[in-house]
Amino acid sequence: MIIFVGLRFFFQPQAAAAGYGVPAKENGDAAYLTIKGLRDLVSGLIGLALLAFSDADAAAWFMVVVALTPLGDTVIVLRNGGTKAVAFGIHAATAAVVLISAALLFAA
Repeated sequence: MIIFVGLRFFFQPQAAAAGYGVPAKENGDAAYLTIKGLRDLVSGLIGLALLAFSDADAAAWFMVVVALTPLGDTVIVLRNGGTKAVAFGIHAATAAVVLISAALLFAA
């Protein structure tokens, strides 16, 4: 899913930023939008590569580490005027799902 989020920042940047919880300025923030899109796209592609070419433990450890991204996003949204609903309902919940995925990969 994070690959699609990253691509959305390239093709619908204003809508993607609003969905992230920190809307972009109408005529600015090109670097923020591009960096966010690239970060998400690359994270997803690395995860797919690990699933395709490595074992479950490597993919699980990747998921544990990558859970730091949505946890950090939770803090970013809260510190920049975003709502608690978005911070916790999207970003913290994503971190929880990623960690659950890691646990399932470790169990495989």
